[in-house]
Amino acid sequence: MQTCVELKQEDSNQGFPWLVVAAVLLVLIPAGGWFFLSWQSGQRWQAYVSRLGTQPGIIVAQQTVRDGHFYISGLRDPLGADPQSLLSGTQVDPARVHSRWQFYQSLEPEFVLKRLTASLAPPDTVRLSIVKDRIVAEGEAADTWIDRARAAARQLSAGGPEFDISKVRDVSPEARAAEHWQAYVSRLEAQPGIIVAEQKVRDGQFYISGLRDPLGADPQSLLSGTHVDPARVHSQWQFYQSLEPEFVLKRLTASLAPPKSVLLSIVQGRIVAEGEAADTWIDRARAAARQLSAGGPEFDISKVRDVSPEARAAEHWQAYVSRLEAQPGIIVAEQKVRDGQFYISGLRDPLGADPQSLLSGTHVDPARVHSQWQFYQSLEPEFVLKRLTASLAPPKSVLLSIVQGRIVAEGEAADTWIDRARAAARQLSAGGPEFDISKVRDVSPEARAAEHWQAYVSRLEAQPGIIVAEQKVRDGQFYISGLRDPLGADPQSLLSGTHVDPARVHSQWQFYQSLEPEFVLKRLTASLAPPDTVRLSIVKDRIVAEGEAPANWINRARAAAEQLSADGVVLDVSQLRELNLAELNYLREAIQATDIFFYSGKAVPGPEQMPVLDRLADQIKEFAQNARKSGVTARFMLTGHADATGRETANVSISAARAETVRALLNKRGVAPELLLVRGAGTFEPVVPENSRTGSSTNRRVSITVSLE
Repeated sequence: MQTCVELKQEDSNQGFPWLVVAAVLLVLIPAGGWFFLSWQSGQRWQAYVSRLGTQPGIIVAQQTVRDGHFYISGLRDPLGADPQSLLSGTQVDPARVHSRWQFYQSLEPEFVLKRLTASLAPPDTVRLSIVKDRIVAEGEAADTWIDRARAAARQLSAGGPEFDISKVRDVSPEARAAEHWQAYVSRLEAQPGIIVAEQKVRDGQFYISGLRDPLGADPQSLLSGTHVDPARVHSQWQFYQSLEPEFVLKRLTASLAPPKSVLLSIVQGRIVAEGEAADTWIDRARAAARQLSAGGPEFDISKVRDVSPEARAAEHWQAYVSRLEAQPGIIVAEQKVRDGQFYISGLRDPLGADPQSLLSGTHVDPARVHSQWQFYQSLEPEFVLKRLTASLAPPKSVLLSIVQGRIVAEGEAADTWIDRARAAARQLSAGGPEFDISKVRDVSPEARAAEHWQAYVSRLEAQPGIIVAEQKVRDGQFYISGLRDPLGADPQSLLSGTHVDPARVHSQWQFYQSLEPEFVLKRLTASLAPPDTVRLSIVKDRIVAEGEAPANWINRARAAAEQLSADGVVLDVSQLRELNLAELNYLREAIQATDIFFYSGKAVPGPEQMPVLDRLADQIKEFAQNARKSGVTARFMLTGHADATGRETANVSISAARAETVRALLNKRGVAPELLLVRGAGTFEPVVPENSRTGSSTNRRVSITVSLE
């Protein structure tokens, strides 16, 4: 023990190893500093390399860091930035950087632009620029510079950016002359009546050939203002007739010499003649139109009216024929003009206009008209209406009119007139317009009676709980049969106010139970006798029971719902809640705990039992009333008992007599007799064993049992 204490004391004297910690720190701090400086130097080098990588004209091929030195190699364009100068500001020691760069020519647009500017030396009138990575030359220059620029463009096309010199205009004298020549050629090609077949430039001379219409412009005169030297132009033109509308119009005007009453014009590439002229001029114009149809523009002379006497007469005749064809009741079968005479034949309705009278105002000579008309009956509605009015002679109470091509009769008339109208309608149905007499009301006594009968039948059919199976009218009597629900309206009582003679009505109705909700509701109310706390109603053709009820009433309602569901009627009892009978149970226990006691051999209770009977009567009446409100019926069984004294037959008789006496006393106190049931139990249901005098007196009693229905 002493040895351990000494060792412990020796350890405590040695203390914390400060020298070891100091030594470790001396090693770690310089190492950490060295690592930090190396990391920082590497970060600066990477920033410099990234800067080089973003410089146009510099491509970094390889870069490494080894033994604290930085090595880099790649390609650089002499026109780009100097990599050595980019070290400035990077805090990278230039003495530690070893670089190897090879020169190359960058194809980036800005470098190509610099080289093109240096090599081509564009004149002040030419501007080189970069547009969407393309080098574009714009302005004007001599052809020698343009040739050098084109050669440079071809060299670049192998892989460099596109060099577009299309916007540089050649300003050498020959190029200017060629430009002026092309402008002159374009001017000729735009001229109507001139077709340039061939044009070329050779040895400073201009050659052109083609076709020209003598009515068109002179090509030589068009040289004016073009800056083209006429002495250098050699042209060869052949004459032709142009089919362009304006030239055709000039030739037609010259050849046809139209009268002042005719106007020739160009309409949408067609030559149109309008006005009036003699038939001879029209014939010449038609011949010219036929010649043009082979390939020239259309020559339309349809709007030139023939003003020769025969043509005028033919025009008037056609106007008269058109007038006849527009007339209802007239059908033109054939019409013609021969040897200056007019012939016409066809059908006419005697009720229509007279064709002879229609000649008036037409400028047609009646003496030259030969007509042949056959009479017919037109089926056009207006003629049919006239004939029906004449043949049927409708009474003033009937109006005949035309409605959408149909003849409609409206009003009221006797059945004899209606029968004639029906016969006429059947005849017309073969091909004439429809004759509708559905809106004419029969005002004969029998028809009125039939109307009243149909109104009565419709009234019955609209009644709930009545189904009309068959109804008919025979020999002035009305017969009807069907089904009726006893809870519905009485069909006999519905005759009131219908103007139907009850003595002429013979009905045969069979009773049935309607499944319409209102009748089902009435029957459920009568059969289920819902308590005051339950409401039956119709909601969207469903019968819904809501409220509180005893469990046995709810069970009866569920049973009724199942029966009704087989017939397709819904009785919804989901909203019924079971009634809380706690108060009734309390009264039941109080009533069943009450006994009426008797003296030995007596069937009438003693005077000391009268207060008990009074209290019992009040409790029974209260219980019966509450039970009724809850939808149940209370029943009270009065059971008479006897002690074991005497013969058993006498004991049974006296026990029954005691129960009857109590019922009478309760009736006297206001208890309804139908609520009370009696029976005699004799000695068979003792409340206590009869081994003492007290036991015998306790068994001489009437007990009460309560039941709910």
